[in-house]
Amino acid sequence: MTSMFTNNQRQQERTGRYGTSRLQYLQELVTQFQNSSEDEIKEKILANLANFAYDPYNFNFLRQLNVLELFLDCVTEPNEKIIEFGVGGICNSCVDPANATIVAGVGGIPLIIQCLSSPVRNTINYALGALYYICNESNKEEVLKPEVIDVIKRYAAAEEVSVSFSNLAKAFLDKHLSRNY
Repeated sequence: MTSMFTNNQRQQERTGRYGTSRLQYLQELVTQFQNSSEDEIKEKILANLANFAYDPYNFNFLRQLNVLELFLDCVTEPNEKIIEFGVGGICNSCVDPANATIVAGVGGIPLIIQCLSSPVRNTINYALGALYYICNESNKEEVLKPEVIDVIKRYAAAEEVSVSFSNLAKAFLDKHLSRNY
């Protein structure tokens, strides 16, 4: 059975002796993103980076290359696809507590909270997931503001609109609030 995630041996097998290292490849993606002025190209690169954020093998590389901060910068863009992929990358990477700490530490929580009012369903789902992983003892007062809880409670009650919103919102409330929300 092969793992869904990468390890050093699997990475060596996939790239071969003369292949591009993962760090180098990710650096190339970041550079291409930063040098591009075309939204469509930026969207594709960002979607690619967000996919790499799924795999724990890449977490150190993403931190080294400041990709978490890049994802947060994208959340402030006017392009909804770039916002979606930016917060998607945040959500994917914040499964790791070290990444969640970085995102919270550089002011990411208010940016993620803004995404809860996005017109794009995936953006909302990613924001709910990111908040689920980021919220902890050191930042719960910033995350668990009454207006944020109200929005999350509305999503929890909106099963007929979106089962995924509802399920994610309920999981958030179950984890971070007392049972009697």
